[in-house]
Amino acid sequence: MAHNGDLKEFLRSRRARLRPEGDTAGIRRVPGLRREELAALAGVSVDYYVRLEQGRNLNPSEAVLDAIARALRLDDTERGHFFELARPRAARRRPPRRPQRVAPATYQLLETLDEAAAPAFIVGRRMDVLAINHSARALICDFNALPARERNYARFIFLDENARDLHPDWAVIAAETVATLRVDAGRHPDDPDLSALVGELSVRSEEFRRWWADHQVLARTSGTKRFRHPIVGDLTITYQALAMPGDAEQTMFVYTAPAGTPDQHALRLLHLREGDQAHPDMSGTTGYLSAQAGNGHGRARG
Repeated sequence: MAHNGDLKEFLRSRRARLRPEGDTAGIRRVPGLRREELAALAGVSVDYYVRLEQGRNLNPSEAVLDAIARALRLDDTERGHFFELARPRAARRRPPRRPQRVAPATYQLLETLDEAAAPAFIVGRRMDVLAINHSARALICDFNALPARERNYARFIFLDENARDLHPDWAVIAAETVATLRVDAGRHPDDPDLSALVGELSVRSEEFRRWWADHQVLARTSGTKRFRHPIVGDLTITYQALAMPGDAEQTMFVYTAPAGTPDQHALRLLHLREGDQAHPDMSGTTGYLSAQAGNGHGRARG
């Protein structure tokens, strides 16, 4: 039976970052804990752990996975990813067939945020941009103007040179983007569109290829992000990632800045400038994106 290569590499990478208790010399043939040391910490036999790390289809119990996760000191996101990878491939989620749809109420929420000059957008599977308001188009990228297959946040970060100019901390954001995409790969190992995206980015970006091999995983929740915008200059915003009701694989990212600050003023300037160029109708969907029937990617509406 085929071995689980992703599980194998993930476990190796997590084990390599650990040091045994009391080890101060730092002189070891290989980095991190040895397999027998990890097995002892987890309370499983060395043979069992070796076979698990080799990616064999052992179908381990939740108790065993939990013990190994604790021994590896996995955070919540890493733990969830590990459990997903350790499931037999046949039991893991099937590749999505239906395109994702953004609910009408969500479009209304995007418009309401737009009126407050708060950039917001919806990211779905594979980091496809499913919907975006005018303020976010002005701040980040006019995804509306892109061909359907290019409306993807990871593609923008790695293949659009404007992304490097826009983000002073591009390397940090790009590495986090890869780690976020890794979580999706664990959930949908047989998604052909995701495989095609990873293949394209690996071929065209040496940075993506290197970070993908690290097997880092990340679930974005909140934080700050710096921009160097060609129109309003430098600004720092706060972002929040909100799960959408009805579809756990849709996330809304909302960008805000404290009231009365130069950063908020910059967002308002961008919103006003975008508003002069795009006049949405009362439906709340004109100029936004929605899932395109047939391939799951976004397309312009209106």
